[in-house]
Amino acid sequence: MTKIKKILIANRGEIACRVIKTARKMGIKTVAVYSDADKNALHVRMADEAVHIGPPAVNQSYLVMEKIIKAVEDTGADAVHPGYGFLSENPEFAKLLAKKKIAFIGPNPHAIVSMGDKITSKKLAQDAGVSCVPGHMGLIEDADEAVKIANKVGYPVMIKASAGGGGKGMRIAWNDEEAREGFQSSKNEAATSFGDDRIFIEKFVTQPRHIEIQVLGDKHGNCIYLGERECSIQRRNQKVIEEAPSPFLDEETRAAMGAESVALAKAVNYDSAGTVEFIVDGDKNFYFLEMNTRLQVEHPVTELITGVDLVEQMIRSAQGEELNMSQDDVTLTGWALESRIYAEDPYRNFLPSIGRLKRYRPPAEGKVESGAIVRNDTGVFEGGEISMFYDPMIAKLCTWGDDRGIAIDAMKVALDNFELDGIGHNIPFLQAVYDHDRFARGDITTAFIAEEYPDGFLGAPENAGHTRKIAAVCALMHDIKEHRAAQISGSLPNHARHVPDEWAVAVKSPTGEDRTYSADINGDSGLRTIVMNDDSDKAALELEVGLNWRPGEETVRAFVDSRAFTFKARAIPEGYRVWHRGVIFDVAVRNPRAAELAKLMPIKLAPDTSNLLLCPMPGVVVSVLVEEGQTVEDGQALAVVEAMKMENTLRAESRCVVSKVNASAGDNLAVDDVIMEFEKPE
Repeated sequence: MTKIKKILIANRGEIACRVIKTARKMGIKTVAVYSDADKNALHVRMADEAVHIGPPAVNQSYLVMEKIIKAVEDTGADAVHPGYGFLSENPEFAKLLAKKKIAFIGPNPHAIVSMGDKITSKKLAQDAGVSCVPGHMGLIEDADEAVKIANKVGYPVMIKASAGGGGKGMRIAWNDEEAREGFQSSKNEAATSFGDDRIFIEKFVTQPRHIEIQVLGDKHGNCIYLGERECSIQRRNQKVIEEAPSPFLDEETRAAMGAESVALAKAVNYDSAGTVEFIVDGDKNFYFLEMNTRLQVEHPVTELITGVDLVEQMIRSAQGEELNMSQDDVTLTGWALESRIYAEDPYRNFLPSIGRLKRYRPPAEGKVESGAIVRNDTGVFEGGEISMFYDPMIAKLCTWGDDRGIAIDAMKVALDNFELDGIGHNIPFLQAVYDHDRFARGDITTAFIAEEYPDGFLGAPENAGHTRKIAAVCALMHDIKEHRAAQISGSLPNHARHVPDEWAVAVKSPTGEDRTYSADINGDSGLRTIVMNDDSDKAALELEVGLNWRPGEETVRAFVDSRAFTFKARAIPEGYRVWHRGVIFDVAVRNPRAAELAKLMPIKLAPDTSNLLLCPMPGVVVSVLVEEGQTVEDGQALAVVEAMKMENTLRAESRCVVSKVNASAGDNLAVDDVIMEFEKPE
């Protein structure tokens, strides 16, 4: 057994930072690699050494094996951890390292070849008697063949990249047109993300649950499983929320899935951390999907319920150590959740967002008052840039609790306290999911998002009790600000201001009714009693509000009737824009006379952009699919724009004529740049 002394991490972002933390704990030196876009990245700052490997494009930097190998040799590293994505499941990379006697912190090349390729792994699973989803296991040459195979398998079908992962190179097709488009988009994404454009097709099982088993092996033939993870909350085949254990499985099914996963791993002498993924139907029948021969993005939830550091186990296995535990030693304790926080705008169909993190202050890690644990795996920092070149993940926020309810409550509080500004992000959407009664019941499938938000995410349902609390706290915020202004003006001769005790509060939200309140504030400081009257016939409600807030702060932490109540607020004319649990409110706070006059003001209408195709996110035009003068139909594809390694097809909203095309393939566009203009057909 040879001890590893220095690890080069052939990756970036949060997973590179994650590996560095464990290596540091084990007393192992680390080397980071970085592209031009990542020269100031957090993983570069954290590592003991850093090596520049090229331009931002991954096929000129992170995917170039020769550059990684040279960085290893130049720094004297004796091992490489590939993280996930990039070269993590490339058998040629593992073989090249082995030839140069550099330890690969992952499975042996034979296992990667056998199980890392989805087509090969399915054939092996079938030969081993593992139940698989029906589909076409051979390679598909072109879109015409894809359509023929899809018809033979039967719609709906899943078009998947053979070397894929992380939702890249995956499309669901419900008809011939979608199969044709999906094949080409999947092929393009696969080539860009993995350097491998092979595609296969399988039956898309409706109403499935995505449940995976974590396996762990060594080089001495030992292999165990560490329970399961439920990953059914997905959008565009990209996991959004994961939890361990699954709220759906029973002990018998868990044991059966675990035993089958271990048998499959042993068949290829698996000797590292890996994951066997299954589709599970409503009757707990499970079907093998694929095996990921690498560390998974969602590995923290397994670590939280088992106490096992998976990165450490991977390093020890690469050193030739035997597993220091048996299957009987594995116990699942409590419940863990992971929220993937992405740079994307949920109110604009989750399109990618780029820019500077003007504010990035995640909740404190460690044990909280409820006894729960908060963990945040990240690769960014306040003031850093979110680039268009890479995955849009900002952080993985995790909570652990004694049971699922405690873990969910801890996650809600943690998301409330996550301060993030400067880019669009999906925290409001995550909050809405955790507040959803279906999620609370564990009644989830991979179709959850499509079923609950069929028209896209417009915000969570409004909670009238929360709205009243927001109105009361905003009234007190305004009162604090006005008293502060009065003190300043009162220090000047003849400029003293009177601050009223009663305020008129008008609350507007896109998902609920407009509400108006009168807020009578009693007391001068400390705990204040606020008498709230709304425009109904109900009796007034008294709320005790404690607030330690200063004008300009955007995270508002209050206590309402002795319970913590947190939301985000930003000053707007006459009040605040408030974000709380997936709902956006505009809250106007006025004195009673100003409120009367406000009712007489005309409503400003938004400009009409229905005759324009606007770029919904910053990205590169892959192709323009129509010409000037062409009549297009409702739903017809107009252009394809790529951002953060994902292709997005933009479609016509109605029948129209293309009057002008302003963009062409290769153009870099910003949000709301005009791609083309339309006019009504004659």
